[in-house]
Amino acid sequence: MVMKTYIVGNWKLNFTVGEASIYLHKLLKALPNYRDTEVVVAPSTIALQPLSLQVDRHKMKLAVQNAFYRDYGAFTGETSFSQLRGLADYAIIGHSERRYIFREDDKMVAKKVAAAIRNKITPILCIGETESERAFGETADVIRDQLIGGLSEVSDDDLDKVIVAYEPVWAISSTKAAKIATPDEIAEVVKLIRKNLADTYGEKHSEQVPVLFGGSVNPSNAGAYLTVPGVNGLLIGGASLILSEFTDIIETAKRVRA
Repeated sequence: MVMKTYIVGNWKLNFTVGEASIYLHKLLKALPNYRDTEVVVAPSTIALQPLSLQVDRHKMKLAVQNAFYRDYGAFTGETSFSQLRGLADYAIIGHSERRYIFREDDKMVAKKVAAAIRNKITPILCIGETESERAFGETADVIRDQLIGGLSEVSDDDLDKVIVAYEPVWAISSTKAAKIATPDEIAEVVKLIRKNLADTYGEKHSEQVPVLFGGSVNPSNAGAYLTVPGVNGLLIGGASLILSEFTDIIETAKRVRA
């Protein structure tokens, strides 16, 4: 089975609604239709609705950066996955900033993954170890706990509706003294991810799950990351905010995967 290549831009807390609309217009104009490359951008929640009316879904899909796991109720200030149905095709869940700044644990992440699937939104489950966890040899344990914990409410039949993104916290550019992850380091963790999926769901099911890499991705290293065995795409932060860099990465993905 030939998987799509996923290029996902996480805009985080950047761009006003107007700025997001202008940027999306320029991005759509710069991109052709790609058959085997899925381009996704994740604007702030407030921009999703107007951008959903503007986006050409043949060229690009939209993702939500966060949502609540309950479909409705007395939860002031929250947005549910059910409210996002039809606006977002994907959801970034379990990002390190949600885990470490907003204290979301694996139980919360699992509920959000299940809520996304329930509402026909593809979850992008983010997992990754911190620098200290890696230094103390805890990478395998962290990856297993976050992966299997985040998928704890996902059945065998629904596993193919999930994307996993490996984002080592120590390699994210927004963190202090971020380092660059090497292809060998990434390959080692991707093997761990595949093994844990196979051990839990079986080899056949595990092979259906796309695995992305995210961590200071830019046009100069995107090609190397995309050639890592088992990597099916990239989750991009800062570079996705710069039109020339984001389009360069998309073109690189198309060329590498051709």
